[in-house]
Amino acid sequence: MERRAPSPVRLSPWPHPRSHVTLSAVTSAPSSRLAWIDWMRGLACVLMFQTHCYDAWLGGNARKTNFLKGSQLLGTLPAPLFLFLAGVSFALVTDKLIRKRLTPAEITRAMGRRGAEIFAFGLLFRLQEFLIAWGWAPWSDLLRVDVLNIIGLSMMLMALTCGLTLTICGRRRDSQKDMPLSSSYQGMLEKPAPEGRPSLAQRFSAGKGGKNDSSPGGTTELSSSVVRRCGSVLVAAALAAAALIALLTPPLYTTWRPAWLPWPLESYINGCHNLGAPQPWLFPLFPWAAFAFAGLATGFILFSDQARAHTAKTLALFAAAGAAAILAARQLDHSSFHLYSTYDYWHTSPNFLMMRIGLLLVIVFLSYAWCHWGLGTRGFSPLIQLGQTSLLVYWVHIEFVYGRFALLPKRAQSIPTASRGLLEIFLFMLILSLLRTRIDWKRIEWKKINWKKISRRVQPV
Repeated sequence: MERRAPSPVRLSPWPHPRSHVTLSAVTSAPSSRLAWIDWMRGLACVLMFQTHCYDAWLGGNARKTNFLKGSQLLGTLPAPLFLFLAGVSFALVTDKLIRKRLTPAEITRAMGRRGAEIFAFGLLFRLQEFLIAWGWAPWSDLLRVDVLNIIGLSMMLMALTCGLTLTICGRRRDSQKDMPLSSSYQGMLEKPAPEGRPSLAQRFSAGKGGKNDSSPGGTTELSSSVVRRCGSVLVAAALAAAALIALLTPPLYTTWRPAWLPWPLESYINGCHNLGAPQPWLFPLFPWAAFAFAGLATGFILFSDQARAHTAKTLALFAAAGAAAILAARQLDHSSFHLYSTYDYWHTSPNFLMMRIGLLLVIVFLSYAWCHWGLGTRGFSPLIQLGQTSLLVYWVHIEFVYGRFALLPKRAQSIPTASRGLLEIFLFMLILSLLRTRIDWKRIEWKKINWKKISRRVQPV
């Protein structure tokens, strides 16, 4: 059962003098074309709300009903959604930085630094939870592995993967440019071009450092060519990382378990915490980081030059591939062949991971269809609003569900009462999100506000 699933937060501007790219273009969709990303985050928030509320508040016979089982089943979606969308967002920003011609080292430092910031947010959140629960929370809760920690670590791993891949791809490109031309290729260069257009030789010399390379048009052409050359390599690297994480998960939980590590470090690998065995309610790198790398591969495909003009068709192909993955995972689960001696479908099996990634790809297409052809972006959308501030509402709602400020007594409510509390949480978080995005708090001149006059007005008669 998944209990906590935060999302990425906005990034500050990158330090490179020529770059002004931030993750505000990711966490808050810059156009209606990407509104479906925020809508999906909002959907994950709602699924997270209902999972937490019913888990925390239902009591007595209500905890033995199929209703709670269904709620917990839906609760398996928020964490994969947030991690998957973190990978998609990472691909979008990385693609923009590549097109701005930042070096692999600069991209790695920028994205890795942001991953470290999110990881620090995770540690800060754990400290807050411990202080609020002072007196009855064990000290080990400070070192508990949660989704926010894994999003940060996954971003750092994705930064290293992309940086290494871009470095290797760039070296191959440089070596190919320095190779002597064959006679057949030399003939192609010497072939006269149509009137008004540069020859292949002129374009080749421009690519090797001619004046066209320093012009705005040459820069755009060169950066686009780099994106095209490295895009498929980045997709392959992301898919390979996701597959490797999935295949290593079962042995790292059983026969290859790194029990020789201190439990705070081992917990980031298999979620053992300090309980001596892997726990299903934690979020270690294995297998959860695989969702982020799957989103990274999806994002690089989706934001490529070929797919940008055919987003709907690309997402439809994703949905078809997702449906095929679901069927294949189900077939493998029911077959007699198992790759590992210990088979745990719901926690460590690559089959279950493949099924959930397939489900995510289907949800991606349905979200895009609802926002592009349906009512998702017509008028005010509560889900898009929540998706723009998903970290904030995650951070706050936890205290009103599980913490000292819970709206209802825990483990003591009926289904209707808990449902009323869920509606209140949804409305409160929506109002909080609106206050966060619709008011420019930095422009308010707090020192000029007459607080004494306001206090006299609100005093009861």
